[in-house]
Amino acid sequence: MTLVILSPCIDVKDGACTEVCPVDCIYEGERMFYIHPDECIECGVCETICPVDAIRWDDEIPPGEEPFLGINSNPFQDENGNVRACGGWSRENDPLKDPEAVRNYSPAVQRTPQKL
Repeated sequence: MTLVILSPCIDVKDGACTEVCPVDCIYEGERMFYIHPDECIECGVCETICPVDAIRWDDEIPPGEEPFLGINSNPFQDENGNVRACGGWSRENDPLKDPEAVRNYSPAVQRTPQKL
């Protein structure tokens, strides 16, 4: 199984997942984070800490979020579609370029803040 980051991460980028990842396989993109599919050891710690429930196992992806299986690995692919090794994320690295689907992503339903 693979862990995948889904749309709730877009424009939130809390980053708690990067703090607990023991192998630094979660990389920052421009609008969201991405889990490197080959570097992840599938410990699941990131899934438990995500405040917006954006990290799921690939067999637990809710309807409508299926495109994020490919979107999650896209930033790590070279021009031939092969996944390249990145060597671990660091805050000093520039964010990865988001795939077009994330750059153009607009939520289907606009959320309005609740009044207290």
